[in-house]
Amino acid sequence: MKTLIVTGGTLDHAFALSYLQQHAFDYMIAADAGIRFFIQAGIRPDEVLGDFDSADPKQLQQLCADPHIIFHRYRPEKDAVDTELALELALDRNSSEVHILGGTGTRLDHMLGTVRLLGFAAERGVSCYLVDAHNRIRLIRERTVLEKAGQYGDYVSLIPLTTQVTGVTLTGFKYPLQDYTLGGFSSLGISNEIVEETAAVDLKEGILILVESRD
Repeated sequence: MKTLIVTGGTLDHAFALSYLQQHAFDYMIAADAGIRFFIQAGIRPDEVLGDFDSADPKQLQQLCADPHIIFHRYRPEKDAVDTELALELALDRNSSEVHILGGTGTRLDHMLGTVRLLGFAAERGVSCYLVDAHNRIRLIRERTVLEKAGQYGDYVSLIPLTTQVTGVTLTGFKYPLQDYTLGGFSSLGISNEIVEETAAVDLKEGILILVESRD
């Protein structure tokens, strides 16, 4: 099942609508202020959750009146942010692929935390993408092939999530690598470009943050 999560970070409304037109989602979850997008777009989410400290009370009341929506309300004093709770819910619903919109923005602490949450899905063998109008972010721990025709922008960056990532080999890129160890205090993997029809990232041990950027 392919699931969409819309959370309360910065969200380009036109981009989000376009993204939904490009992807057919089987299930949709609104996390806290993420309800704003669904109200404005006239789209009914399947489930809504959060402590609703940043949600518009009128919009929340409007969704609460819909008997087809499942609600989960949490106390503000909790150990997990709303995006984590939404991802846990998506995995509990047996999602095989999850896309998160609204997970980036001006709160850098929240964004960094959300990037790390992608690992929660990876541990369950579920593909998870953090997407905005300029970037598509995911974690990789095994060989990954990128097609130039389907890339998300012109630039590909690889950033170690673990202390180090060994055996990194890049083929089909402008800046190739061969059996290299990427450490945590280096910018070597930033702003590469695909120059062949397909490009491959191979690694032996560790986890990489793969960022495709349109800027």
